[in-house]
Amino acid sequence: MKIVVIISLIAITGALANSNQPVNREKMNENGVESVQQQRKQISGTVIGSDGQPIPGVSVVVKGTTVGITTGMSGEFTLDIPADAQTLVFSFVGMRQQEIPIAGNTVFNVTMQEETIGLGEVVAVGYGIQKKIDITGAVGSVQSENFNRGVINSPGQLLQGKVAGVNVTSTSGQPGGGQQITIRGQGSIRQGSGPLFVVDGFPIGIDGTSASTSALNFLNPEDIESMDVLKDASATAIYGSRGANGVILITTKKGKSGVSNITVSSNFGVSNLAHEIPVFTADEFRKNVVAIGGKLEDRGGNTYWQDELSRTAITYDQNLIMSGGTDKLTYRASLGYLDQEGIVINTGIKRYSGRVNATQKLMDGRLNIDFTLNSTIEKSENAIMSTLVSEMLDFNPTYPARDENGDPVKYPDLTNPLIHADLYKDFGESRRIIFNIAPSFEIVDGLVYKLNFGYENRSSESDNQSMPNTDPFEEGGLRQNYTNGENTLIENYLTYTFDKNDHNVTLLAGHSYQKNYDRWRTWSILNFADNGIEPRYNPGLGQKLTLVDTPPSGWARINELQSFFGRANYSYKGKYMLTATVRADGSSKFGENNKYGVFPSFAAGWRISEESFMQSSSLFSNLKLRAGWGQTGNQEIPPKITQALYTTRVSGSTSYPLSETGPYPAGTTFVRLANPNIQWEVSTQTNVGLDFGLFKGALSGTVDYFHKVSNNILLEVVPSDPIQPATTYWTNVEDMNITNKGIEIALDYQHRNTNGFSYGVGGNITFIDNIVEDSPFTILATGSASGSGLTGATINGLINGYPVGTFYMQKFLGIGADGLSLFEESDDAGRMVVGHALPDVTYNFYFNMEYKGFDFSANFNGVSGNMIYNNTAMNKFYKAKLANSLNTTEKAIEFPNESIINSSSVSTRYLEDGSFLRLNNATLGYNFDTKSVNWIENLRLSVTGQNLFVITSYSGFDPEVNQDRSVNGIQSFGIDLDGYPKARTFVFGINVTF
Repeated sequence: MKIVVIISLIAITGALANSNQPVNREKMNENGVESVQQQRKQISGTVIGSDGQPIPGVSVVVKGTTVGITTGMSGEFTLDIPADAQTLVFSFVGMRQQEIPIAGNTVFNVTMQEETIGLGEVVAVGYGIQKKIDITGAVGSVQSENFNRGVINSPGQLLQGKVAGVNVTSTSGQPGGGQQITIRGQGSIRQGSGPLFVVDGFPIGIDGTSASTSALNFLNPEDIESMDVLKDASATAIYGSRGANGVILITTKKGKSGVSNITVSSNFGVSNLAHEIPVFTADEFRKNVVAIGGKLEDRGGNTYWQDELSRTAITYDQNLIMSGGTDKLTYRASLGYLDQEGIVINTGIKRYSGRVNATQKLMDGRLNIDFTLNSTIEKSENAIMSTLVSEMLDFNPTYPARDENGDPVKYPDLTNPLIHADLYKDFGESRRIIFNIAPSFEIVDGLVYKLNFGYENRSSESDNQSMPNTDPFEEGGLRQNYTNGENTLIENYLTYTFDKNDHNVTLLAGHSYQKNYDRWRTWSILNFADNGIEPRYNPGLGQKLTLVDTPPSGWARINELQSFFGRANYSYKGKYMLTATVRADGSSKFGENNKYGVFPSFAAGWRISEESFMQSSSLFSNLKLRAGWGQTGNQEIPPKITQALYTTRVSGSTSYPLSETGPYPAGTTFVRLANPNIQWEVSTQTNVGLDFGLFKGALSGTVDYFHKVSNNILLEVVPSDPIQPATTYWTNVEDMNITNKGIEIALDYQHRNTNGFSYGVGGNITFIDNIVEDSPFTILATGSASGSGLTGATINGLINGYPVGTFYMQKFLGIGADGLSLFEESDDAGRMVVGHALPDVTYNFYFNMEYKGFDFSANFNGVSGNMIYNNTAMNKFYKAKLANSLNTTEKAIEFPNESIINSSSVSTRYLEDGSFLRLNNATLGYNFDTKSVNWIENLRLSVTGQNLFVITSYSGFDPEVNQDRSVNGIQSFGIDLDGYPKARTFVFGINVTF
């Protein structure tokens, strides 16, 4: 962090030295160096569009210098320029750039012409960039101006609902919580089956993260310029063994030549619990406990525990950004601070971030050096969430929460949830530094060599503590975890571009080596004295280091990946396009017999709109047919699984007794067999797509059909003839397939700059059919229940002919005459297929508009066709709970004749429709006309609402759930168990550029 601060201070100094005021700019020579002797003159003018309306925000720059300004709300500008300046450059997004000779003139009235929308857009494609019109694969792109806004603590939130085929699900409403990102359906069944993230060319590992955290939390969302999603195999095959679940390329913001500025942004957010579960009030509770003949424990209070254990949470998000440069050197440096309280008491995060991006051009532009440095520190405070959320719902409402002094009441027989929240806490701190330098050199015209070197160091610590206390008694304890990791990347590749007459060829060939090293340590200490000192601040005060039940433990692992890759792009007359890609990956995760895998792809494109028979029509600005096929792999598996695993601990599960009454013998035994024949999981995908643009690109869209088959599924199984009682081994289930097929549709319409008013509307929808085929298992559990007497019971799994995450349980028919549950009969103890957790349809639609200085945008997203298992309701919302003076809801008394001894069970009684429509994000902003204020270039005020409403029939806190109830590392889906509730947030922001 200190390094980032020092470099940022240097950048600030440079920005201040080179800053340009809107009217009275400093004089610069062509190298960006101040020249006090240089004479100046003042110019002015107005910039309008083809419709005669003024255009605010147009960049006006003296070519080859940093002298420049942007036009005001009326399209006017005034600028002091060097007397010997030759050319002015006018540029604006969506307009053709113009260079106008000065030639002694002092007044410039410029009319800018619209470009065909989207045709010049450039997107990242992996080891390079391409114009969008030249791409043959399925790629979705989102620019920063179209990101979701508000309190964003992880970049995954920026992408939610923005790209067809991409489903982003927040796994928790907790600050810093993770997102499960699925691209074109669930193609793997293990945890860690999300896409590969590549930040400025550096693949980021997911080691050290989980379903509750995000691999991207180190990135400040304010630093991100664009996110490009590679969806089909022809686009992702360049990443080989890590491309099966899609690839997300993140490009961060860089400085621009011509204008130096300083930007300060400040956001203030207020969050509350978005939806309360309607448990009984104290009076309703008393009435219903008595009515069902239960045991009423009435303490005389009237407490609504959801209010007591939640709060109005405050968020501060501050950013300082310095950027600018010349034709030879550009830079951007940023500092960020996020302080976000959670809506559940005693939860929240603080994040400190710094980033520097710089690009140096040398040797007349033949040598370019890109440099990035990112440093982040994140501190978190968490309560024991499952306990607090549980107590929110079922704690007796007649127990008073606080006494007359406002202090938590102490109960003689159990712990007040408010006291519990203070006694048990989990503190975390993570640090991450990522450094990347990428020099590229043009050896001869068209041939460029690039070296990409990256290094990442990450560490995290957590202190899970219970405070020593006398009333209620708690001896005090501390469990500490420490993780450290390093990620090193070295890549060398050549790119050759040949463009002659009607032929354009781009060839890429390279080598990549990436090494990940991780280690983990944990230990527990008990018996702390009640002296007012938190155990985490002085572990030495503990009296007992646990060595028997939870001895100190840890692990270390090294994973290496060596790759050779190549790509060829050919285009004829910009009409016919071919792409071929191949990558060979060698991974240390796999056995000696299958270290390497080869992943090819092919794709073709035809721009029908460029054919002569289309030239007579002005309807289509773009019409392109795409088709592609390819194979990618999945290497996100546990390390060392090809090797045997031993243990020296003896028990009934790891050893045979020598006699019926004798002890287990001491020694070493297998607990996992070696398998050097393990192969890659392989995903084979076919894609056919159509891109179109009408009315000069004002209306644009894509339609894609995809068919993806994943096979060689990796699982840990028990051999048919084990040599030890519990021996397992990892193997490929060769005949088993997971198939995803579907259709993606995306539409966008932009109507711009008519009488100062412009608007846009659009959306996307994806239909997916997911199915498991040829599985040798009757049911392979993917999610299990948690609850009294039910822990471990199967909730969903993999079943032949059904989607991943299919719910498999008893079908609830009601309550019988005896007051007990009735279930439909079946061959498997009443269990049957009753629905699935993955949505059949995901969709998004949006609206945006601008008028004068005002702008407004709204984004909606939703899913349908999926079910949710309400494990929380199974544990709490049934009559027996109420009879024992635990709170519940109307659901518990739904059946008047239900007996109070009727137990809960895994059944469709708690299976609910998970469909929803959410107003995810809405922003109203105003951009001030700052032409009359010399020292301010831009000033913007905004208010944003997040999670404003949800239309759903689901009875829990929120239908967007996925608590981790995995079985043996096989990912669970659609299970709600005491999850952190989601917030409704309002954010007030100010953004000033100097």
